[in-house]
Amino acid sequence: MSVRPLLQVLLSAALFGLSAPLSKLLLRNIDPLVLAGLLYLGAFIGLSVPSAIRRVVRPRNFYASAALSGRDIPWLAGAILCGGIIGPIALLLGLQRMSGTAASLLLNLEGLMTALIAVLIFGEQAGRRLWLALGAMTGAGILLSWDPGTGSFAWTGALLLLLAMAAWGADNNLTRQIADKNAGRIARTKGLAAGLFSLTLALVLGRPLPSWEAAAAGLLLGALSYGLSLVLYIRGLAGLGAFRAGAFFSAGPFIGAAASTLILAEPLRWSMGPGALLMAAGVLVILLERHAHGHRHERLVHAHPHGHADGHHAHTHTDSPAEPRGREHVHEHIHEPTDHSHPHWPDIHHRHGH
Repeated sequence: MSVRPLLQVLLSAALFGLSAPLSKLLLRNIDPLVLAGLLYLGAFIGLSVPSAIRRVVRPRNFYASAALSGRDIPWLAGAILCGGIIGPIALLLGLQRMSGTAASLLLNLEGLMTALIAVLIFGEQAGRRLWLALGAMTGAGILLSWDPGTGSFAWTGALLLLLAMAAWGADNNLTRQIADKNAGRIARTKGLAAGLFSLTLALVLGRPLPSWEAAAAGLLLGALSYGLSLVLYIRGLAGLGAFRAGAFFSAGPFIGAAASTLILAEPLRWSMGPGALLMAAGVLVILLERHAHGHRHERLVHAHPHGHADGHHAHTHTDSPAEPRGREHVHEHIHEPTDHSHPHWPDIHHRHGH
C-alpha cells in the first residue's frame, strides 16, 4: 500500500494548520470577509500560474489528470458553498473571538465532522481502531483548547469554529466524489468562485479594503495554505477515503497551535503535553490499521490517474502511447467484474460496505 497519500494529507494538514495563527495576525488589519476572499483568490492565482506554464510546456499530456464532467458539477458546487464560502467566513469570525492556540486546536473537530458525515451519510466503514484514533485526536483538541486559568471556553468563537468544521466536513465528503479528477482544476475553480463571492459580498456590505501590503500577504497565505494544501488533500483523498484522510488531517491543528505560541507569543499551558501524546497515539493507531475482506467490484468504465501495479488495472493500451512503467497516467478504461480479497482503504475502487 503506497504511503504517498498519507504524506500528501499530512503536508496539506501542516500548511493549513499554519493558516490559523497567520490569519489571526492578518485580521488585525483586514476585515474577516475581505480576508476570506483574499485567501481563496490567492489559492486561485497561486495555482493558475504553474498550471499555465505546464500547459505551454506539455500541451498534450498522457499523464495528466482526468477532466471534470457535467456529472461532477453538483459535487463541485456543494464543495464551493460549504468549503469555500461558509467554512472560511465562519473560521475567521471565530478567530476574532478566540486565542490562536485554542482556535487552531478546535480545527481538530474537522476530522470528527468529516467522519460522521462519511459514515452516517456516505456509508463508509469505520473499524474500532479508527474510531479510537479519531477519539484520541479529538480529545487532544478539546484538552488543548481548554483554558485552565478561566475554566471556560469562548462559546461564541467555539460555535463559529464548529460551524466552520461542519462545513469543511461536508466539503471533504463532497470533494471525495470527484477526487479522481483534476485536483488543480478543482482547487482553481473553488478558489476563484469562493474568492469572488466573498470579496463581492464585502464590497456590497461596505467593508473596508486593506492596504496593498496586507492584501498581498493575504493572497500569499491563500496560495500556500488554501491552494497548495487543497491540491495535496484532494490527491490524498483519492487514496485514503474521507474518513481516514480526515483523521490524518487532524494533525494540522496541533501544528497550528504550536505555531501560535511562536508567532502570536501565546503562553504554553500544561495541557499541551498530554494533548501532544493523544495526538501521537491517534496517528500511530491509524498507521497500524489493517483492513481486508472479500469484496466484489462491479463492471466500471471511467477515467482517472492510475498505474498498473495495484491489482485493479490489468488493461493494455491500444490507441494510446506505449504503456508506461510505474507511472500514473489517465485515459478511459474498463474494469471487469472481480471478486477478491486484499488489504485496502476506501478509495475510488473501494466504496462498498460490509
